Amino acid sequence: MAINSHRRENPLKQPGEAMMLKRHTTARSLVLITALLLVTAAGPASAAEWRIPDGAPLLTRWAKDVGPDNALPEYPRPQMRRKEWMNLNGLWDYAITGKSDENIPAKFAGGILVPFPIESAMSGVMQPLKPDQRLWYRRRFSIPDDWAGRRILLHFGAVDWQATVFLNGRELGSHRGGYDAFTFDITRALKPGGIQELMVSVWDPTDTSWQLHGKQTLHPAGCSYTASSGIWQTVWLEPVPMTTSIETIRAIPDIEAGLLRLTITGRVGNEPLELEAKALDDGKEVSISTGKAGFELWPNLCENKVNFYKNTGSWFTAELVLAIKNARLWSPDDPFLYDLTVTLKKDDTLLDTVNSYFGMRSLGKRTDPKGFTRFLLNGKPTLMAGALDQGFWPDGIHTAATDEALKYDVYIAKKAGFNIIRKHVKVEPERFYYWCDKLGLMVLQDMPTGREGDARTDLPTSPEASAQCELEKRTLIRQRWNHPSIIAWCPFNEGWGQHDTLRYAIWIKELDPSRLVDEASGFPWHGGGDIQDNHGGVSRPNPRQIGIVSENGGYGLATPGHDWPCEIWTYHSYDPETDQTIDAVAKGIKGDRLPKLDDKSRAWFTREVARLYTDLWAQKNDNGMTGQFFCQLYDTESECDGLVSYDRAVWKVDPDIMRKAARGE
Repeated sequence: MAINSHRRENPLKQPGEAMMLKRHTTARSLVLITALLLVTAAGPASAAEWRIPDGAPLLTRWAKDVGPDNALPEYPRPQMRRKEWMNLNGLWDYAITGKSDENIPAKFAGGILVPFPIESAMSGVMQPLKPDQRLWYRRRFSIPDDWAGRRILLHFGAVDWQATVFLNGRELGSHRGGYDAFTFDITRALKPGGIQELMVSVWDPTDTSWQLHGKQTLHPAGCSYTASSGIWQTVWLEPVPMTTSIETIRAIPDIEAGLLRLTITGRVGNEPLELEAKALDDGKEVSISTGKAGFELWPNLCENKVNFYKNTGSWFTAELVLAIKNARLWSPDDPFLYDLTVTLKKDDTLLDTVNSYFGMRSLGKRTDPKGFTRFLLNGKPTLMAGALDQGFWPDGIHTAATDEALKYDVYIAKKAGFNIIRKHVKVEPERFYYWCDKLGLMVLQDMPTGREGDARTDLPTSPEASAQCELEKRTLIRQRWNHPSIIAWCPFNEGWGQHDTLRYAIWIKELDPSRLVDEASGFPWHGGGDIQDNHGGVSRPNPRQIGIVSENGGYGLATPGHDWPCEIWTYHSYDPETDQTIDAVAKGIKGDRLPKLDDKSRAWFTREVARLYTDLWAQKNDNGMTGQFFCQLYDTESECDGLVSYDRAVWKVDPDIMRKAARGE
């Protein structure tokens, strides 16, 4: 994971501006320090204050396992692990003020369980955040004594949407974006010893503005759901060496050449260091590669950079190649992962170590003898049998109650026989993709959507909207591009925020040529990228693109006791009198009138969904389709068209029959 760029205090362009800014900053600091003294006196929230509120709409079975002492305790960045870290999840103080009030509040309302959105039951608050409001968080912590002499990084997995971060009364900066991770180096803002005080201010316009928000809305109904404002992924601290550390690792497998190509970036002092990468299989060394990090300082460079300017370090990038002979290839049926260790050394002294993993696999497309373009996994034509996965939870909304719950969604897909899911307009925490990597599930990754463009004209809404949303999408690709499970990027869905479509298809391919590009899911197509992605049924094949149907079906049933408490609905449901499908929307059948799950309706549901996959296999040589995705894997709030209930407790289909159909058996 890269240390993301983020907005800092405005750069000083003229001496006059510098003096004015200095006065403003000094005055602001006095206000902040005064406020901190007041909030410190109020005391922090205690664990006894947290509980799931009465009236929580629906809970999963994992909710009972969560409390202030064990809120998502797992290491949040599986592909770039260091031994030392501190999890800041748990009970924080919170307050809600007016949006225009940028001063730290003097009083807090109580405790909120981080990293669950404030709207969720798991947060202990279950309160909406309005666009004219600002959400404040406070957390105190101490730095371990043995971290002394190192830089301390403060990581946020994701905060929706605009976050401003303070430490000990000092504003560190701001970040905009609801799905991408960001980091602050807090070393200079730390107090010597004692308690540190972290404050986070959040503003979230949800669906009232152009920013990327996916299916979040202030007024849930139909295909839009409850918002997830504020901190919704893990917050954590990490110590790294003061002048020498690894920042990013980019791993690209090349199975034809039997190589893993690595690009490594980081920080070094003013001398070249040794860089080493090692691939391992169950602890046994498979390959090793070494190189230099940094550069030689010739005399005039040293005189200018070091002697005159007193510079102590530089950014570096280096490329290493690991030979992976007779590689065991990653696939959904054999999701084999190699371990990877990258180290920085000076002579025999170890300066920094990062542990990771990788999968050896290739992606591509090829025209078959009938003129149909096929998806290739490891050089072999592969059909995609999958489902839509929206990543919502009844108790945590955007955040699964536990890591085991997150893993269970991958298990559901695998049990149903799927080899792929379409992660719909939401980018998940890193650990979701870790489980997809480890258990073997391909991912067609939608980018979050907003109102950043007008699909009818293919023009952006505004320069600010276009620039910000493109920056977020580029960042999200970079932060997830090492996962072997992700096989394609899709920037737009059904015209939502769509603009500059062909330009997006080009830059995504340039940024990550190792994956496929799905320019627009459903509509409108402009002919770019590698995939022609239809919704609702098979379309005429395109000789240059892989044909898939990424949303299909819309069959559903009610599961009383496991449904979201609202007027539930689905497009098609069951008629017990005829044992056939009915158009539930046309007939106005919804809510309490929606047919319920029983043995007969379960058999119908299984039959209808399984038919989508038996047709995929039976007709693949006739219509050129390469992928079929049922909508959807599990119910989501009012939508009752999932194979599993929203709380993941009840299967509405027979998974054994589903598995055989999806796998073409």
